[in-house]
Amino acid sequence: MYTLRNEPVGVQCLTFKLTHMKTITVNDKFQKGYVYNLVEPMGKNFDPIFAPELTPKEMLDLGVFGGKYLNDCKNEFPKAWFLNAKLSEVKNIDLNYFSVDASQPLSEWRKKGWINDQDPRGWFQWYCRYFMGRRTPVEDLRQIKRWRSFRRHLGAIRKYCEPYDFQCRKKQRQALLHWAYDARKV
Repeated sequence: MYTLRNEPVGVQCLTFKLTHMKTITVNDKFQKGYVYNLVEPMGKNFDPIFAPELTPKEMLDLGVFGGKYLNDCKNEFPKAWFLNAKLSEVKNIDLNYFSVDASQPLSEWRKKGWINDQDPRGWFQWYCRYFMGRRTPVEDLRQIKRWRSFRRHLGAIRKYCEPYDFQCRKKQRQALLHWAYDARKV
């Protein structure tokens, strides 16, 4: 597990400890021969500043990304994640929990520099692999910072919507689900 800590001079550094290892080899539409190691138990030993409210399975069950995500790489992840997942061969907004489109196309993510080669599908792929136990300290920190900054959308919902008014700011609520924040609780 790696953790972020403050050094006496205020410099943040990462420490890394191997606890166990399993090797995963990926061969899908986006990656051929990509290999990574699981060094933490699944769903455990997250960085202390990273506390997602939903697991990847819960996100897939609720309905995210119009059902068009991870379709060709299911073998990489636990079968249980897909038992009740709302999936589609084509993007289907009706499968999203809030039935709205809250995603930008992958081409836009690439243009904005949000994609790292190790996770060519973006944040959710990174999160699935992190949840499984992969740790890549520099990329993990970058993605955790992105996740933390997305929390600002919760503030907008709290400011402009009555509690549990799911018709208010549906796009922001759906986007929060895409980032493992449980927008059903606000």
